[in-house]
Amino acid sequence: MQNLGEPAKQFDPSIKKAVMMFSETEERMNVDFSDTRIAFAQKSDPELRKMAWLFGLMNKPWLVSVGSKLGLKAVQWNLPFAESAVKQTIFQQFCGGTTLLDSQRSINRLFEHSVLTILDYGAEAKEKEEDFNITMNEVIRGIDFASTNASVPVVSTKITGMARFGLLEKVSTKETLTPEEEKEYSNLKKRIDSICHVARERGVALFIDAEETWIQPAIDELVETMMTRYNTQRATVYATFQMYRTDRLNYLVDSYAKAKMNNYILGAKLVRGAYMEKERRRAAEMGYPSPIQPDKASTDRDFNKAVQFCINHYEQIASCNASHNLASCELQIKLIDEKKIPRNHPHVNFCQLYGMSDHLTFNLAAAGFNVGKYVVYGPVREVLPYLIRRAEENTAVTGDMSREYSLVMQEMQRRELV
Repeated sequence: MQNLGEPAKQFDPSIKKAVMMFSETEERMNVDFSDTRIAFAQKSDPELRKMAWLFGLMNKPWLVSVGSKLGLKAVQWNLPFAESAVKQTIFQQFCGGTTLLDSQRSINRLFEHSVLTILDYGAEAKEKEEDFNITMNEVIRGIDFASTNASVPVVSTKITGMARFGLLEKVSTKETLTPEEEKEYSNLKKRIDSICHVARERGVALFIDAEETWIQPAIDELVETMMTRYNTQRATVYATFQMYRTDRLNYLVDSYAKAKMNNYILGAKLVRGAYMEKERRRAAEMGYPSPIQPDKASTDRDFNKAVQFCINHYEQIASCNASHNLASCELQIKLIDEKKIPRNHPHVNFCQLYGMSDHLTFNLAAAGFNVGKYVVYGPVREVLPYLIRRAEENTAVTGDMSREYSLVMQEMQRRELV
């Protein structure tokens, strides 16, 4: 039995991690997301100043747009100091390290404040079998690494890191595969099965990302097969539900029914989505109805309905509220406490991206909830597409960076640094 003051938490009871225990009579503290003292406790004064400087730059959309293009070209062309400049700025803010061992310091610092780590090897969109096997092996290394770290209950991966985009598109549209493509697809299924098998054996959960709608049916089929196979005792494999899609709330409900019928636990990571402009543009160009919600309010509505559905069925659904949205986090807190579910129950979780929304992550952790940071790692040039997406998606256009900058400035004022 752990002491009450010990901070470690976990995503699953069968994983050999430490657990914070709360008595049934213990009063549940409220969560104050405006508490910047807790939100930035892990940041030294120099780190906070650097964060303010970086977010101040990222608060200018035009600068992000120009800088992203120049930074990408500079690294691709091996210009002197380009990679070093990226590593010392945006990489340091949004990535854990260049390797697993290099990321250990970031992981430890999070865990000191009761925050777990979701490891994510940052390589994206490969095209060669050799690269696919490299990604598979790196994910398995991540699982092995996680199994020896009490602070790392989850590893995340993308199917496009292990299969050609064109192959996934062809499978999704039910086109007949050539003999060569059949072999490719067979190899993909072996890679995914190998990863899931190792994850179950090591007691580590696996998040599988959602991607573009025109390749998602192939991903859904693979993930459902893996859940049927590996989620019979606990949630090893988690599907990702993009709630900015008009059809995903129904798909979540259907997935739950399928899991119940086939006697496995549904793993559900809830996100809003990451490909909105691309999805809408393709739909317009090809003349089919956009699969994306008409507005943010519709996305928020479906996301919150999904949160409610998962918490209402928490015994059969292991869910992760992967959101930077304050209202969605507050809703899950309210539902958990109303139902008197232990805040550290392995089926109710939160996560945010490393380097973002510390006011959510660290205040949730301080209040006793299971919460993790998505810690992306990998060589600078491999994770550059991810970094550019982080910068572009979180500029002042969405309001996210303005919020981040404002919170950092509040903490600097509290510390009398400005």
